[in-house]
Amino acid sequence: MEGTVRELVQSVHDSPTKAVIVVAGAGNETISWLLDVAGASRTVLEIVVPYSSSSFADFIGHEPDQFVSVEAARGLAKAAYRRALELREGDERVAGIACTATIATDRPKRGDHRCHIASWTGEAARVHSLTFVKGLRDRTGEDGVASAIVLNTLAEASELKGRLNLELDSSEQVLIDAAIYEDPVAALLAGHVESAVVYPDGGMIADGRARGGVLPGSFNPLHQGHELLADAASEIIGADVAYELSVTNVDKPPLEEAEVRRRVAQFAGKRPLVLTSAPVFYEKARVLRDCTFVLGWDTATRLVDPKYYGGSQARMLMALEEMGQLGCSFLVAGRSDYGTFRTIDDIDFPDDLRHLFSGIPESRFRSDVSSTELRMADPAG
Repeated sequence: MEGTVRELVQSVHDSPTKAVIVVAGAGNETISWLLDVAGASRTVLEIVVPYSSSSFADFIGHEPDQFVSVEAARGLAKAAYRRALELREGDERVAGIACTATIATDRPKRGDHRCHIASWTGEAARVHSLTFVKGLRDRTGEDGVASAIVLNTLAEASELKGRLNLELDSSEQVLIDAAIYEDPVAALLAGHVESAVVYPDGGMIADGRARGGVLPGSFNPLHQGHELLADAASEIIGADVAYELSVTNVDKPPLEEAEVRRRVAQFAGKRPLVLTSAPVFYEKARVLRDCTFVLGWDTATRLVDPKYYGGSQARMLMALEEMGQLGCSFLVAGRSDYGTFRTIDDIDFPDDLRHLFSGIPESRFRSDVSSTELRMADPAG
């Protein structure tokens, strides 16, 4: 291994980024480079080699129109990124790195020899594409160039400045297709990530985890009742509680970016806010997992009403079962309903799923303030 390769690999291992790396058709030398330098466990979460077309399609979830293309590379990198999120232990920065290529082999090829190397992180998706001059290099030579691009792409995704010299022919050029987002909020609104966590100090992380409790709402506006409920829930479950705001709604247009950022600003100096694009609870559970949702009585009532599942009791039961399997449960606060204070005892839960729900005693929390009433009292906001 050349010294420059070893130095760049060491820099990658010393960075905080962890990655799932997928190579199909070329880029194989990168695997040896990464594993031969001490510290690979600090970088590599998993290495995948989907050698057959069926393995490739299984990894990205569908069969691409072309297996060696910009879109296929991007699909591999996105799937690798999702896999990295599953494998990480905390909120470490992760990346999905992928290579799909067709290079020189033991038989003549009619088409171009080319490679597409993609990265997917919380703030960007990039694809580096190169068409080789046919006959200029043998298979080992073409794989070496592809591997160098893979390592450069991993270094870029790790926010490092170092790069390997590719030693390309004057007629060869690496073309870059990139989508880069201002911050995790912009990435979420573009559909690039599934969630964005905004911390009280203004810091953000894409696809961060919300541990403990999650209090969903529209927060238009955030008010004292929300804050008191979060405090009570935190005491009861013995864990932190974050707020959750979906930027999409079942029966309303998606929130505009300016409106999202206006609502986000309310949480400065308070609790973390998780932004998602999941308007219904089974979608929230798929994104957040292993959390306790903190609900009001009215929301919990809708959660177990088949009317909100297209009138299907079976769909309602399947959704609740899935949420339980994802490690989610529900903590329900009482609420005034036409002058009567309703609690969890007034809800008819399915017997087999009753264990997912627990209540907050009225003595621990009661607030009859609502965002709707506050908006009506102050229409200007």
